[in-house]
Formats: sequence, C-alpha cells, structure tokens
Amino acid sequence: MRRRPALARLLVLLAAFVCAACGLVYELELVALGGYLLGDSVTQTSVVLSVMVFAMGTGSLVAKHLAHRPATFFAAVECALALVGGLSVLTLYACWAWLGRCELTMVGLTCVIGVLIGAEIPLLMTLIQRIRQEDAGRAAADLFAADYVGALIGGLAFPFLLLPALGQATGALLTGAVNALAGAAVVLWLFRDEPGPRARLLLWIGCGTVLAALAVAAACTGAIERAARHALYGGQARPAVQSRYGEIVLTGRPPRVPEQGSVPADPLRLYLSGRLAVCGADEYRYHEALVHPALAGGADTRVLLLGGGDGLALREVLRHSGVASVLVVTLDPALPELARTDPGLAALSEHSFADPRVRVLTADPLEWLRRAGPLPPFDAVLADLPAPERAAHSEYHSTEFYGLAAARLGPQGRLAVPAGAGGPGLWTAEAGLRAAGLATLPYPVAGTGPACDPAGSGSLAAVLLASRDPLPPLQLADDAPPPRSLTVAELTASAARLAAARPQDLPPPSTLLRPR
Repeated sequence: MRRRPALARLLVLLAAFVCAACGLVYELELVALGGYLLGDSVTQTSVVLSVMVFAMGTGSLVAKHLAHRPATFFAAVECALALVGGLSVLTLYACWAWLGRCELTMVGLTCVIGVLIGAEIPLLMTLIQRIRQEDAGRAAADLFAADYVGALIGGLAFPFLLLPALGQATGALLTGAVNALAGAAVVLWLFRDEPGPRARLLLWIGCGTVLAALAVAAACTGAIERAARHALYGGQARPAVQSRYGEIVLTGRPPRVPEQGSVPADPLRLYLSGRLAVCGADEYRYHEALVHPALAGGADTRVLLLGGGDGLALREVLRHSGVASVLVVTLDPALPELARTDPGLAALSEHSFADPRVRVLTADPLEWLRRAGPLPPFDAVLADLPAPERAAHSEYHSTEFYGLAAARLGPQGRLAVPAGAGGPGLWTAEAGLRAAGLATLPYPVAGTGPACDPAGSGSLAAVLLASRDPLPPLQLADDAPPPRSLTVAELTASAARLAAARPQDLPPPSTLLRPR
C-alpha cells in the first residue's frame, strides 16, 4: 500500500462503489418484497426509505467511535451487512409465511441495514486519508462520486438483471456474497497490518463463515419456499410463478363446474402474493355480475377487458355470441400464461385465451389507456382489476382512470367497474365515475362470502355500471346462456336496495393526486 498509494486508493474507491451498489439492492429488495407481501407499495416504500435514511444517519454517528481502527471495523461492518442483507428476503418471507405478520421484521431489518450502510462512508474516508493525506473536500468528492455511481448501478441492476434472472431470494444472497468479498476481503487485504494476528484471523474466519452461510441459504432456498407455501396454502399447492409483480400460486384440484349452492370438497384457489384472488367454488358470481349486465346494452361486438389475466371474466364475455373481438390489457404476462397452461385454471376459464376472438396485450391498463392512440370505440369496457388497499391500486379507481376508460366507449357503450360491497369505498367509486361525466347504477354481487372461506359473510362485492347516457333498467342479453347467479328480477331488487342506502351527499372522488 505504501509503495503504490494510487492503486490502493483506487481499490478503496472500488470497494465503496460495490458496497453502495449492494446497499441499494438490499433497500430495493425490502421495498419490493414489502409491497408484494403487504399489498401497499406506497406505504412500504415510504417506511423503508424514511427508516433507512434515519438509520444511516445513526450509523454515521456510531462510526465516529470506530475510526481508531477503520479497517478492522469496516471489515466487520461489511461481514455483518452481507449476512443481514443477504438473508433479509428469506427472513421477511419466513416471518410472513409462518408468523402471519412481517411489518416489525421489515422495520427491524431496515434499521440494521441502514445503520451498517451509514457506518461505511466515515470509515472509508478515514482509510483513504491513511493511504495518502489530501484535501478533505477532494477526498469526499471522490468517495461520494464512487458511492453515488455504485448506487446507480445497483438500482438499475435490481429490476433489469437480478430480479428477472435470479428472483428476490437468490438475488439478495448473491448480493451479500459480493458485498462480503468486495468490502471485507479487499479492505482486509489492503490494510492487513492494522489488526493484530488474532483479530485478522477472526475477521477472515468471519468473512468465510458469512460466505458459507449465504451458500447454504442459497442451497436451501427452494426447500424454504416449499415449506412456506405448505404453511400458507396446505399440501395442495401447485404451480408457483414468481413474476416481477408478485407470486402466483394455485391450490386445489382441477374443478368441475359447480352447481349453484354446492361447494367442491377441494376447490381451486388462485393466490396472488399470498392473497386469495379466486375461489373456484363461487367465482362465477362476481364475474357474471361484472360482465353480463354490461353486455346487455345492444350490439356488443367489441369488448375491452382491463385486467382479467385469469381468464374468468373473459370466459363470461365469450359466452355472448354477438361478441366479435375482445382486447385484454393485463399488467402481468405470467397470469395469462398460467391460465393457458395449468389444467385446473384452464378448465375453470374454459380455455378462454385459446378463443380466436381474443387478443392479449401486456401493459399497465392506466398507461395503455393514456397512450394507446386512436382505436375504434368499444361497445363495453370491463375493469377486472384489484380493489384498492390504502394507496395500493388506487390508480385503477381514480377519476382519471374512469375518464380515460370512458373515452374508449362508443356512443351507447357501457363501463363496468368493481367496488366494495357498500360503505365509503362504493360511494367513493361512484363519485369518481360521476366526476368523469358518467351516469351510474350500482348493484351488489349475489351470494355470501367466498365458499373457500367458511367464515366469510356478506356480499362478495358490488359492481358499478356506467355510461354517458342515463342507464336503462338492468337487463340480461339474449345472446348468452342464462347466468347461474343472476336474474333480472334479482338484479333489479338488489340494485334498488343498494340505491336506498346511498348517502345524500357522495364522498369526494379518488384522484391520482388525492387517492382515497
């Protein structure tokens, strides 16, 4: 180091670059997995970023007391960071699967990782000054430049390389291994004279132990995931697909079409990021309610389906012989692919994606509505999209989304959107549709809570039917078989009951700038 100070300085800056990239990957892993597991990406991002920044400041203060032996403590910090950051994804996933909650675990991991990241810069600054005394401003500029460029590389590598190629768990473990090698090993080699022989041996053993622990965790990742799925879904879990938008899991046997009121002993269930999205025993109630009243407005030949990647709403659309074409715009390409290839889900959807009238586009529905350009108008637009959870998915229930969807309607076209089964969510959605200049007609989905959840009670959901002109009374089209869960009389009566519960003054609508 004394003979070649320029090379030693370059290696320390390179270590700062790699450590910054790894630190940002840990941060993004926690943000992404927290959004998957807890269902509210806005809240999880805010919590992780704010706690991380606070913890980094705390780590910088702690580092002042470690500056007398910077190489020794930097190597220890990097070993700890590699171990905690590398195992963070598996730890968070295991807490969510076996304990049912992971909020405190996520905050705790964020704090520990943030403190360790915050201690890096002061220690690296001390090491650079030990190599060669120079102006503090010049040294800080070089160090922060390496840190920020490393953060840029880590931030780009996570969504475009690590996540699609390795997935969350393996990507975090590999990042931890790189962190240990580039941080601890490089500094220990450069400044090997600082720690005494015993301390140096312990640090090398610690670095090797961390790498071995990460390797063992990587080898056991598949077994851990299988055990966690067994705890979550029981022993019948079938294809599990980890896409960039979350985990897709199927359980149960390939279903037969149930008779009304009967419940198969082991119905097919579709879980999206751990949440029950489809119960094969009674999903038809919701999908029939979403589709059939909206397609009873006349010559419905062109249909736009936003979402609906499971193919179940599409199945109901294709029952109408008058439908000539259906455009499906869905965000996650993994779900339609699973609906095509899995025997159970394909049977439940009646192989709807194989119908020649169907075209599938992979795009965010809101972004597609904004940028698709001029297209022939649609006779019906159906939004089979997730319900809002706090700030999550609120963009699909905003006035802007409703207005863009309505702009794709023909003169007599109808828009159908899901909403909560009463309460403020339903009336907020209705206020948003009215703010977009649409006439509205709400009606509840027939039946009780999901048959897959025996404790469920009350309506499954409600549907809001909207159009530019005042809507005629609810009816069903003649070009499709009679739905199993709907009749005109029941629709009319249930809509009247729901209208009677409408508040005199609707709540403010949800917008992109003011999600509600």
